[in-house]
Amino acid sequence: MVKIGNIELSDFPLLLAPMEDVSDPPFRAVCKKNGVDLMYTEFISSEGLIRDAAKSIQKLDIFEYERPIGIQLFGSDIDSMREAGRIADNAAPDLIDINYGCPVKQVACKGAGAALLQDIPKMVAMTSEIVKIANRPVTVKTRLGWDDRTKNVVEVAERLQDIGIQALTIHGRTRAQMYKGEADWTLIGEIKNNSRIRIPIFGNGDVDSPEKAKQMKERYGIDGIMIGRASIGYPWIFNEIKHYLATGNLLPLPTIEQRINVCKEHLDFSMRWKTNHAGIVEMRKHYTNYFKGLPHFKNYRLRLVTTYSYDEIIDTLEEVKQKYSEAEAV
Repeated sequence: MVKIGNIELSDFPLLLAPMEDVSDPPFRAVCKKNGVDLMYTEFISSEGLIRDAAKSIQKLDIFEYERPIGIQLFGSDIDSMREAGRIADNAAPDLIDINYGCPVKQVACKGAGAALLQDIPKMVAMTSEIVKIANRPVTVKTRLGWDDRTKNVVEVAERLQDIGIQALTIHGRTRAQMYKGEADWTLIGEIKNNSRIRIPIFGNGDVDSPEKAKQMKERYGIDGIMIGRASIGYPWIFNEIKHYLATGNLLPLPTIEQRINVCKEHLDFSMRWKTNHAGIVEMRKHYTNYFKGLPHFKNYRLRLVTTYSYDEIIDTLEEVKQKYSEAEAV
């Protein structure tokens, strides 16, 4: 069993990464049904939260069936992060996570996210303030370093553990790499096997199959894996990994009918949560992933991403089911 403070997880938990404009409640719902052990909200701006920005406030929405779930915060000002931590704590998540890993310009160039990897004392001071005010475990997600010359994540892990964080997730790239190249898990493994480290260490980056998950688990000895991009439009990956680790066998791929059903669930929840119009628009970025690999899908996709009619979307999905189910049966 892996423990984050008083939160008890499985022996090798699978975590859903916090992804901006992706890991909202509708997306989390389909992942929860398909085996994820611990989820996070989309990352939330501390400045937006303390100024009552509607988008930031809405991201605090969590549901009982999602537990355990963490609220993830990012920001560059220590006072703002402390106050945002209080607001997040009052929303009663199971944990609070701090983002020191986001590489995008809009975040890093404002001194937040991965930018804090260039100022470890400030990172430590900011984290310490949130640990002090939180009534639940505080965790951190970060990267190997700012660039290849400053891979300082070992120092980060030791110092953040010393001031009270309860778990650390490490993405196996530097900020300079963004999401390019191959994730390097070597330092993640070194931290997990560092005699000073007592908290759970989770690895993140490029795990997109059960085989890859098993390889990372055995090679680096990490406590669990966080999965992001590979789960978009494919929530089945969590149960597939669990089954493979337990049995050594791969589950059958989801059928067309299963893909359609989960896609509909996702769409219906999205419309309930965001209004009909916004929910329909929000789903457009997911269709390509739900139906990845289907031949001659372009025209169906075009219909799905251009209509504002729920009935037309359902009719299109039914056409997809009929056409490709027949192909599966051949």
